[in-house]
Amino acid sequence: MSPNKRQPSLRDKHMYLGAKHMVTGYDHILFLLGIVFFLYKTKDIGVYVSLFAIGHSTTMLLGVYFNIGINAYIIDAIIGFSVVYTALDNMGAFWVWFKYQPNTRLTTLVFGFFHGFGLSTKILEYEISPDGLVPNLLAFNVGVELGQLLALSGILIVMGYWRRTQTFWRYAYSLNTTMMTAGFALVGYQLTGFILSF
Repeated sequence: MSPNKRQPSLRDKHMYLGAKHMVTGYDHILFLLGIVFFLYKTKDIGVYVSLFAIGHSTTMLLGVYFNIGINAYIIDAIIGFSVVYTALDNMGAFWVWFKYQPNTRLTTLVFGFFHGFGLSTKILEYEISPDGLVPNLLAFNVGVELGQLLALSGILIVMGYWRRTQTFWRYAYSLNTTMMTAGFALVGYQLTGFILSF
């Protein structure tokens, strides 16, 4: 190995872990897909994704810094429920059932908080050293945001092409039904794990 070749620092590794967790986190990606599913304007996409980022960044940083751990099964079940909720919202279920449309911006922020606690719970499992904790946390969060931008870019490219076809409105409801089913499966899987953990 060349002596001039730079070795990845601990912060680089945390940034990589953050990006990897977001890109491979199908629950986060499903929620992100649900958020932007019917958003067409760049401004609207920016607002909702920013609310999600603010939410999960806040609770992730505070959760780790103050060592607030939540049972991984429970928090992942809530994250699964966020996918269910977003899919139902996209299908207009709340208006049909209750004649009421919840504030989607507020729910995006609130579910962002829960996603952040899911991230903090994962980080606490790594038992990272308190030395340089804040810089390493910030590096992890930067990685998460980079991973989110990468996942979002892929989603928007695919959605952009799909929306130009006649099949979008034909299958939009079906895809949200599939997302809802996947969310319920995540909830069931995590709750089963929680019960069996006793």
